[in-house]
Amino acid sequence: MKTLSETALLLRIRAWTLFFIFALVFSGVSAIPLQPELDLLVRWFAQDQPPTVLGSWLLQVQAGVHDVNARWPFMGLGTDWLAFGHVVIGLGFIGLLKDPVRNEWLVTWGIMACLLVIPWAWFFGGLREIPWGWRLIDCSFGVGGLVPMLLIRAYIAELKRRQKIGITY
Repeated sequence: MKTLSETALLLRIRAWTLFFIFALVFSGVSAIPLQPELDLLVRWFAQDQPPTVLGSWLLQVQAGVHDVNARWPFMGLGTDWLAFGHVVIGLGFIGLLKDPVRNEWLVTWGIMACLLVIPWAWFFGGLREIPWGWRLIDCSFGVGGLVPMLLIRAYIAELKRRQKIGITY
């Protein structure tokens, strides 16, 4: 790592933390308009005749969501709460913005959560008969979340090292 000032390290920590927070919030909130999003994806990816494997899957999911929304609209509350959970988890990382060294534990917690996505998505995806390709996409969110968490951890470690030995740039 090239030599960065404490200010530059803090800026990077905060930038990656903000990215992580916004990614969590966006990921969650995008679950709320599920039906219009699926309709759009079907228009984009399921127009081939016969449909591709992805197109077939999207058509099946679209039919299920339309059926559930028409017959049991209260079931949509599940995705509303999924969105809420993402937003609340994202808000938890505000502590990392305020004091990264003191709240370093949030990074460890974030790494554990990202790693847990992989077996969770694989197991429950199989249980719910989600195609393996889609389960890989779900797993990629955990892997993608690891990137900012690992960078933040490295920047905090460098910041702590600097503070311990009194280096300022």
